Amino acid sequence: MIRKVLIANRGEIALRIIRACRELGIRSVLAHSDIDRASLPARLADETVCIGPATPGKSYLNIPNLVTAALMKECDAVHPGTGFLAENPYFAEVCEKCDLTFIGPKADVIAVMSDKAAARQEMRRAGLEVLPGSESPLRSLDEAQTLAAEIGFPVILKAVAGGGGRGIRVAHDEAGLAVEYLTAQAEALAAFGNGQLYLEKYLAKCRHIEIQIIGDMHGSVIHLGDRECSLQRRHQKLVEEGPSVLSPTERAALGKAAADGAARVGYTNAGTLEFLWADGHAYFSEMNTRIQVEHGVTELLTGVDLVKEQIHVASGERLSIRQEDVTLRGHAIECRITAESADDDFQPRFGTVSNYLPPGGTGVRVESHLYTGYSVPIHYDSLLAKLLTWGNDRAEAIARMESALSEYVIEGVTTVIPFQQRIMADANFRAGDVHTRYLETMIAADRERRILETANQLRGPE
Repeated sequence: MIRKVLIANRGEIALRIIRACRELGIRSVLAHSDIDRASLPARLADETVCIGPATPGKSYLNIPNLVTAALMKECDAVHPGTGFLAENPYFAEVCEKCDLTFIGPKADVIAVMSDKAAARQEMRRAGLEVLPGSESPLRSLDEAQTLAAEIGFPVILKAVAGGGGRGIRVAHDEAGLAVEYLTAQAEALAAFGNGQLYLEKYLAKCRHIEIQIIGDMHGSVIHLGDRECSLQRRHQKLVEEGPSVLSPTERAALGKAAADGAARVGYTNAGTLEFLWADGHAYFSEMNTRIQVEHGVTELLTGVDLVKEQIHVASGERLSIRQEDVTLRGHAIECRITAESADDDFQPRFGTVSNYLPPGGTGVRVESHLYTGYSVPIHYDSLLAKLLTWGNDRAEAIARMESALSEYVIEGVTTVIPFQQRIMADANFRAGDVHTRYLETMIAADRERRILETANQLRGPE
């Protein structure tokens, strides 16, 4: 069994891993940047080690510093969390060569499945449907134009090494593709150090469905149901829930296909296969070779602790649950609470938390690294907390989320809580009638309403 883990991440996911290690009797070492020295994870970890200044490239993305820290602290494993180096095959490979257990898939599997174009090819060979698109990374704009003409506009460009909604651009015609190709390429290069792109047919109205899988080193790969992640802005998720709109029969079939596809590439540990659902078809989009931000939704539905299961699997143990034992109970919803202004195109907002009071009650779960006096740094992702609720059915889960959002106090920093409240109250959301572009229409309607209100105020009484 693993005895000491270096946590190569920060924020709420670092705290989540620390708590899982504590329950397993494993010592935790938090690798933190200089600016995160006073963070809640740093306070609660068994040990800490500073790996560099606030800039991610000099700390959380600095592989030599992280590996040196792990060896210096006599760790025998590394948990990459989410983001940063979680899907970096080189990091996984270096850990393995230094006799550090990487709590995630093997380096060669990450290399294949985190390459979005290569993952499409592998999953198509496994029998999953994929949207028409490029078979390999695009070599030029001319190749993109030729392919787009063959499959028809609109098309979507995606970063091969992408994640978090970056390096993604939609083109509706040839002229638009010329502009978006260069923009997506520049975004991808800046975000991932890799400007390669691939292209596929763009579905203007679809649902985003994902399947949670986990595999051990003994050849067993199972799925733990589905999550709906259609509510997004700029291709980044704001609300996730489960189960999705799929019927039990569709869920079982897609789950089996996802698990079989992961088994085909020798996948071990936790991962998520993402699909676009339209007209009764599930098109494989990409795979996240790590624990997901929204893993708590699955945990509430199944009762399986995915982070502890990750550690068990990395230790060489068999999965603690069989496919036939997996059952989904009730309904769960997650709202991502970010430091952003929804009324200002979700621009990041930073500052010091002057008052913090999380909500509680039956079926409420809060995962956050915040506390009163905490200063939200400008160097990292704007995620402040994940607020989850569980109910016997979707209506109860929504009601509990509405109550929890109304109780949540985060003062001193602008958050998206008011916007999340508008989502929960939205008639179409409550009816389950949403799609991946739904928030765009909702935001546009809000903007038009505010413009009309301002115009009426300026006009004055008739």
